[in-house]
Amino acid sequence: MELIDVVRKLIGPVDPIGETQTDDIRSKNLGEMIDLVDRLITDIVKVASYKTRAEYSMNRSGKRASEFLDDLAIGLSDT
Repeated sequence: MELIDVVRKLIGPVDPIGETQTDDIRSKNLGEMIDLVDRLITDIVKVASYKTRAEYSMNRSGKRASEFLDDLAIGLSDT
């Protein structure tokens, strides 16, 4: 089982199905997922700030995080 499978199992389904009671629960699940993603992206933004550091390992992580954020921005602009 992958980490994403564990997270999805813990949070529960998020896709609405057109049934009010079920969709209310799924909307709350979606809120939890959004909060989690927000916190994770905040962590990634912090690491991205290291991309100009002189220390190789910090620079490498910063660049990787920054590239991810750039790719995310491009993906989001396409929606």
